[in-house]
Amino acid sequence: MAETKKLLRALSGETMDVPPVWLMRQAGRYLPEYRATRAEAGDFLSLCYNSELAAEVTLQPIRRYGFDAAILFADILLLPQALGAELWFETGEGPRMSTITDAQGLKALKGKDDIHDHMAPVYETCRILSRELPKETTLIGFAGAPWTVATYMIAGRGTKDQAPAHALRTEDEATFAALIDLLTDATIEYLSKQVEAGCEVVKIFDSWAGSLKGEAFDKYAMEPAKRIIAEMKARHPGLPCIAFPREAGDKYVGFAKATGADCVALDNSVSAEWAVENVQKDGCVQGNMDPKLMVTGGQALIDETRRIKEAFSKGPHIFNLGHGITPDADPENVTVMLEALRA
Repeated sequence: MAETKKLLRALSGETMDVPPVWLMRQAGRYLPEYRATRAEAGDFLSLCYNSELAAEVTLQPIRRYGFDAAILFADILLLPQALGAELWFETGEGPRMSTITDAQGLKALKGKDDIHDHMAPVYETCRILSRELPKETTLIGFAGAPWTVATYMIAGRGTKDQAPAHALRTEDEATFAALIDLLTDATIEYLSKQVEAGCEVVKIFDSWAGSLKGEAFDKYAMEPAKRIIAEMKARHPGLPCIAFPREAGDKYVGFAKATGADCVALDNSVSAEWAVENVQKDGCVQGNMDPKLMVTGGQALIDETRRIKEAFSKGPHIFNLGHGITPDADPENVTVMLEALRA
């Protein structure tokens, strides 16, 4: 069945007239059916851990739009919670966590093999989806990259500049490096179980990669990605891996070769034309339309969809946004984009 799935064909290096398409955060608050299911679940974390409802919201955008891939509905911060960190969501403000700021806090966390009871509902979601998705739709599993997850664990929340994590990195590098190692090992175990439960591709989200510079990027963005991907491919031969080192800038160049990623996802701070020259030459790329166009729509959306499709048309490409679709996006604009792309 695999060879008929457009997303898997692109990830294997095939160039297609119409690229496969899915959207980051395609299951989300811009869809009325998602809002209804989330209300039924009670709150965001309850939705993540209710396998039936998490599968339902994953399937909703597939039913509505016929995307070429579904991405497991979960959150990157479920992993630190499984490791023993406290996690809760403040309405309108996002996630809050207990903080890890020293060796003692790190020591209190669980080991990489102790996460699976906590994550059992997520694996069950994968199993439901592998049964219920249309046969042509690829199921993507995912995790946050160690650096990005660590920034939340150290600060206890999202921060603009990731300053608390940078401070720990410079002031107590031994503790910081040990946290990255634990997260790398736990991420391998977590993703591996997702694959065993039916995921056909995995994606590593490094949302804050761009705040690491120079050697720090190589050590804490590139190296963990390389370790995760190598181990995933050793355990699951032929498994395609997508890496998303957001706002990596020039560090996008050579990232696929350095890490073993089959595809590099691009944010919208780099142009498609630049990416063709510098990134697509090494293999499949994913992206990279500005999510704002899903809000504003109009002819600009149609023109940009066509421009990106054309720019990447000489090599393997997965059409996507440069970041997640926002809650204020118009569902109708997604239809407009798909019609322009598939015309």
